[in-house]
Amino acid sequence: MRSAIASPNQNPDAASTTWALCWQAAVGREFFVHPSLHQRIRARLIGAHRRSGRVLVDYVLLPTEIHAVSQIRIGDSVGGVARAFGNVLSRWVREVQPVRSPVLAGRYRAEPIPSVEGMCNEVRMLAWRAVFLGLCSTPTHYPHGALRIALGLTPAKGFDARPLLRSFGESIPQSRDSLRRWIARRPCEQEWRAWELTKGLALATGSVGPRATMARPVGGSAALLVAAGGTYGIDGALELLETWVAAKIHPASVLNLHCASCATSARGRALVACLAVTHRLCTAASVARYFSCAKATLSEQMAACRSRASERHIMETPISRILEESAALRASGGVHAGVGCSLRTCNK
Repeated sequence: MRSAIASPNQNPDAASTTWALCWQAAVGREFFVHPSLHQRIRARLIGAHRRSGRVLVDYVLLPTEIHAVSQIRIGDSVGGVARAFGNVLSRWVREVQPVRSPVLAGRYRAEPIPSVEGMCNEVRMLAWRAVFLGLCSTPTHYPHGALRIALGLTPAKGFDARPLLRSFGESIPQSRDSLRRWIARRPCEQEWRAWELTKGLALATGSVGPRATMARPVGGSAALLVAAGGTYGIDGALELLETWVAAKIHPASVLNLHCASCATSARGRALVACLAVTHRLCTAASVARYFSCAKATLSEQMAACRSRASERHIMETPISRILEESAALRASGGVHAGVGCSLRTCNK
């Protein structure tokens, strides 16, 4: 990240906290069923931040999603801001589209943004969201967000872009130049998956649940694991953990964790299950189904792993390191091919 952005641990206002807010339309609903709603909804979002101690830093209005980055004074309620906007939003959409169904897909989502670095990353994701949804070709072309105002391409009309620009430089020209360069890099598919899963805009799916298929929300490190797995599937995240654990406990050659007769493989399965439970990816029963082994046996092996210092050391590996090392293993190509060959040999 550029030096123009403040240190990740630096809070521009120590008396405030920064939040990422999101409202999602229910299935069959659209926020802007009438053109007049764009300006009304925008004005309401700005108005919800006019109380002292509230600052609307960034926003983007999409047909089925509304996102905002808000600084809210400590002691104030983020729920107060969200409800002041969301309740009116629902009423206006229902007036224009009078059907007997909810307007919002559940409660609003609010996540704290603990650093300036995190806030700048949120700004970048919001800048590209309309492009990702196919609404425009480049971030600066989408008219219903704060980005064009911050870059001086659209009149402000009540929105103060200075709090956003201050995170990117001292002067307005410098800030605008830094902001342009910051959003120039398009987020990759893995970044999008992690962002959508964390926001609740997408659900993790899989075939390791109690039914043939499952879909459930994930967040935190579980969302990062699912995103790194290559799809929105929990199965892919378990495969990632399986490959990483196998390389950790048996680096000399390929180890097949699906081979039930091998004691080292049993240890590896238990470690995968411990990691999946620790990071809230899925239950131990789901891991047992993934490996086609008995849940009771796996639970005993998990308890044994937790009692050994060497296994605890592996389980305490930071998620960032797991993802980094897993990416390196995938880039090498040899591990995945070896696992496939080993599994075929074991199943014969």
